[in-house]
Amino acid sequence: MQKLVVLTGAGVSAESGLKTFRDAGGLWEGHDVMQVASPEGWNADQELVLQFYNERRRQLKTASPNKAHLAIAEAEAHYEVVVITQNIDDLHERAGSSRVIHIHGELMKARSSGNPDLVYAWEDDIKPGDLCEDNHQLRPDVVWFGEPVPLMEEAIRMVMDTDHLLIVGTSMTVYPAASLMQYAPSHCRVFFVDPKPNLGHSLRSGLEIISENATTGVPIALERLTRT
Repeated sequence: MQKLVVLTGAGVSAESGLKTFRDAGGLWEGHDVMQVASPEGWNADQELVLQFYNERRRQLKTASPNKAHLAIAEAEAHYEVVVITQNIDDLHERAGSSRVIHIHGELMKARSSGNPDLVYAWEDDIKPGDLCEDNHQLRPDVVWFGEPVPLMEEAIRMVMDTDHLLIVGTSMTVYPAASLMQYAPSHCRVFFVDPKPNLGHSLRSGLEIISENATTGVPIALERLTRT
């Protein structure tokens, strides 16, 4: 069975009603992203950061996977699929995708603020005073600006060993995720789904661009793959 890597970004989640900070010029639900998505913001006001992600977690529980999530999951009938997502929601998993690499972390998990290896499944609010086994405050298991991206090497390995690459919902301008396409082997067929594709960055020859949103463009890309 051929391998298909799907790289997804905020545009996929947006069609399920989840907003991202890039929709508002550096604001995320009214907050400067550095207040709620950086170690400096955490050190300045832990209560604000916890409240912010608690609200995102509650919002996520009301959202549902859309046609793009479902089409990607259904592609497992034809391909060995690995989803590499920049999104922190669990909509790919809820749609049925069996292998998802969250390079920016997961909203439905919490971890120790002192030891990044202590990670817990977490569906409720995280409150000030919620400590883990090492007596450190729990924080969202989300990769903030300025923090290492621990799953990046695994993501690179997946892209280096794929037959097909589908990029959807991401502008391919945010690093390090934006560098992933360059690791695709020369024989790899690459689809780029975006309603307003940014062609200012370096594009490989043979890249197939589908100028549609995620829910429309993903089924088109997968249909083209399966008929060839």
